[in-house]
Parts: sequence; C-alpha cells; structure tokens
Amino acid sequence: MSFSEKFYQNFIEDNRYMYLVNGLKNTLIITVFALLLGVLLGFIIAVVRTTYDKTGKLKILSLICKVYLTVIRGTPVMVQLLIIYYVIFASSRIDKLVVTSLAFGLNSAAYVAEIIRSGIMSIDNGQMEAGRSLGLSYAMTMLYIISPQAFKNILPALANEFIVLLKETSVSGYIGTMDLTRGGDIIRSVTYEAFLPLFAVALIYLVIVMLLSAAVSRLERRLRSNERR
Repeated sequence: MSFSEKFYQNFIEDNRYMYLVNGLKNTLIITVFALLLGVLLGFIIAVVRTTYDKTGKLKILSLICKVYLTVIRGTPVMVQLLIIYYVIFASSRIDKLVVTSLAFGLNSAAYVAEIIRSGIMSIDNGQMEAGRSLGLSYAMTMLYIISPQAFKNILPALANEFIVLLKETSVSGYIGTMDLTRGGDIIRSVTYEAFLPLFAVALIYLVIVMLLSAAVSRLERRLRSNERR
C-alpha cells in the first residue's frame, strides 16, 4: 500500500481526521482550564506559605499546604488522575472532561505555587515595609504591591508550565477522555496502522509547543527590554 493510500485510509476515509480535531480541541480545553485552576489555587497556596515564612501566621494552613505539595509533587500525575476518576468520583456521573481538567489543575497548582512563592520571596522586603508605612494592611500590600511585581518576574516560568501541562494531558486517555493522543490511538485501532496517526499526534504537539516556546521567548525579550527603560 502506497503512502497516499495509507494517508487516505488513516485520515480521509470516514472523516477519521475528526478524531484528531476533536481530540485537539479537548486537549486545549483541558490545558486552559487546568492552568486557570492551577494559577488560582497555586496563588492561594503561595500566599499562605509566604505569609507563614514572613510573619509566622497561618501555621496550620501552611502545614496543610506543605503536605499537599509533598503528596502532589511526589506522585505521578497519571496515578492522581486514576484516583480522582476511579476512587473520588467513582459513584458520580461527572463529565470526564471536567474530571481531567480538575486532576491536572490540582497537579499544576503544586508546581505553580512554588513558582509564585519564589517570585514573591524574590521581592525585596523594603517593598512590604513601604506598603505598610503607607497605611496598607498586609493583605493589601501583598495584593497591590508585591503580587504585580512577582507576577512580572514569573510570567516566563508560568508560560513554561503551560507548555509542560499541555504535554502532560496526553495521559488523559487512561480514563477514556477524548484527547489528542486518544484520537490518534482510535485511528490506529481502526486502521491497524500505527505510524501515521501517532506521527500526526506527535507533529501536532510539536507545532503547538514550538509556537508556545516562541511566544515565551518573545515575552522574555519584552520583559527584559522593559527593565532597561
């Protein structure tokens, strides 16, 4: 069988390319919502931990956050996904896309928290003292003075986390979620041809990652140019 015939069989016949299109759409949805959850939860965890480091307050919450970080960062994301789907939501009919986004969001939060925490800790203590001297509370100083500066410093790292998260979602198919990798696997199971569908999946991931990497590099250059002004 020629290459053109294999290409037709894998992608054109019965509109099998739609498995990849729908899978890519779900992969992007999972990645975006997981990142949003990860940034929100990660920010809360980072604030709790830095508050404890700087003031000694929120000791219990800080301990809970530390345990969470240890567990999430110390176990594979695939195992976390399986536990959340087959154990925590075993008796519910929740959509697999929601479960997958939740699982990857909780996983991403542990890494985002450390990124944000490092950004907050990198800000000079004088900034906090200046805010407090102006009559701002600790929370307001953290929100309006420290956080904007920290986010500027960690934006490239957060963008790289987005890239890592995108690739990690390739294990979503273990619970039957229709992601990009799962779409390629379905084509392979129908045509019994492994090379073309899996190569197409790898190529799509590669193109997206290259575009995101280029965007991150451009962002880093812009931030460096702004610092020189």
